[in-house]
Amino acid sequence: MPQGVIKKIVVDRGFGFISADGGDIFFHHSAVPEGRFDDFQEGQPVEYELEEGAGRGRGKGPRAASVKPV
Repeated sequence: MPQGVIKKIVVDRGFGFISADGGDIFFHHSAVPEGRFDDFQEGQPVEYELEEGAGRGRGKGPRAASVKPV
């Protein structure tokens, strides 16, 4: 599973970005399996799965799924 660090989190809008070797990766609060999106903090290490963009983000590159703290 790839790993990275929470670069930015926008709690009131329900999304954030993970900084990883390949660049920044978008993630939505629905990508947090245990529903603990509000518990994430910038600089926190996480692991995730990559999936193709979906919904509005379709075509904008991969996004993170199953985001979990390391």
